[in-house]
Amino acid sequence: MSALLRAGGIAAALATCAGCAAQVAPGPGVPPELVAGANQAAERIAATSARTSDVGWQRLTELVDRYGARITGSAALTGATEWAEGRMREDGLDAVRLEPVQVPHWVRGAEWGRVIRPVDQPLVLLGLGGSVGTGGTLRAPMVAFESMDGLRTSPDRLDGKIAFVNQQMPPYDEERDSPGYAQGVEVRLHAASEAARRGAVAALVRSVTAVSLRTPHTGALRYEPGVRKIPAAAVTIEDADLLARLAREGPVKIALSLGARTLPDAPSANVVGELRGRELPDDIVLLGAHIDSWDVGPGASDDGAGCVAVMEALRLLRESGLVPRRTVRVVLFTGEEYGLAGAAAYARRHAADRHVAAFETDAGMAAPDAIGVGNEETVHAWAALLPAFQTFRIRRFRPHAFGADVKPIVDAGASGFDLEPDLHHYFDIHHTAADTLDKIRPDDLRRNAAAIALLAWVVAER
Repeated sequence: MSALLRAGGIAAALATCAGCAAQVAPGPGVPPELVAGANQAAERIAATSARTSDVGWQRLTELVDRYGARITGSAALTGATEWAEGRMREDGLDAVRLEPVQVPHWVRGAEWGRVIRPVDQPLVLLGLGGSVGTGGTLRAPMVAFESMDGLRTSPDRLDGKIAFVNQQMPPYDEERDSPGYAQGVEVRLHAASEAARRGAVAALVRSVTAVSLRTPHTGALRYEPGVRKIPAAAVTIEDADLLARLAREGPVKIALSLGARTLPDAPSANVVGELRGRELPDDIVLLGAHIDSWDVGPGASDDGAGCVAVMEALRLLRESGLVPRRTVRVVLFTGEEYGLAGAAAYARRHAADRHVAAFETDAGMAAPDAIGVGNEETVHAWAALLPAFQTFRIRRFRPHAFGADVKPIVDAGASGFDLEPDLHHYFDIHHTAADTLDKIRPDDLRRNAAAIALLAWVVAER
């Protein structure tokens, strides 16, 4: 899940997006024949899913265990794109290909941090994606701020100092049915440039999570044009609390070493496959996920499972004998986590294509919960379709939809849709070494993939 698109956090990502007024969104209701067809399609998809229940899980296991972390510029990402192309060909999809993309190539290098005054204690940290390195070991006094607003409004200079911003991500808001990512991610994106503007030599931020077992969370930062680039890293929330306590008691000094560097752009590819439409093959319903991950873990939830789920959706449709009216196209985008190069390349290459709808899954693969359908009008119009989706434990439609990679397509006029699994624990492991296969249940992957297949069929049939 890209830090760059999440400048407003998950709240913005799940807000109504520009362009979501659908080309193919229904009017006051859906035709009875489509409701009947959706129910029949759900039955056929469910039967195929039950008969081949282990295919998706086996593929996710292959992707995670064989290729591991898939950061842009890595051999693992290249191998994963070739693997996905091969699996799509095995499934008999149409027009399977790799579409070349040049992607950023940032390398973490060795990194460490310590408190050296008033105590000697190691810090558990991860450099932020795109950070510059320290060029050796940096030792400097630390100045603490409780929030980005505190840093922005401070009248003090930070010359020669390390800025530490302890902005907290709140726990899941049950009343609003939303995680607190918006409040946490702002500091990761902007703290380095805000601190550099005041003369700081480095920035430390609290990891963007509300739950931790001393696990640091990485993610991209955003350097502002014209502002000096300084090294930046995220510390665990346990270490963040320690630094805040120490700062309240007196002076704190930090030693920091980040070996990060940026190399020339590297070759990569978007992976594309299709199920060609029977009547309107030039109309495209896009199913998207991103195949790259951060370098610290295998990205099982973010977004390996999403890739497998959209691949599975086309396999399920094909093996169920459901040939949609419009073409359904799967795109596994490269470079989502750091720069969105795959999304930009796809939008340029396919600017002339007629995309009537664009769906993305990039919020983990927990228990099925909702599908975002773009707006309140569509939520109400699709009410009669909900029983078909409940076959796969989708319990509601929500009036928003967002995805970093499909945003250019949606902004150009396609209808926006997304998968919204249970988000209670997604950000506990987001962008960490703990984003591993064991955090996903096979049945959740199977049901979500089937729900995506049904969504693709419904949208393609209209």
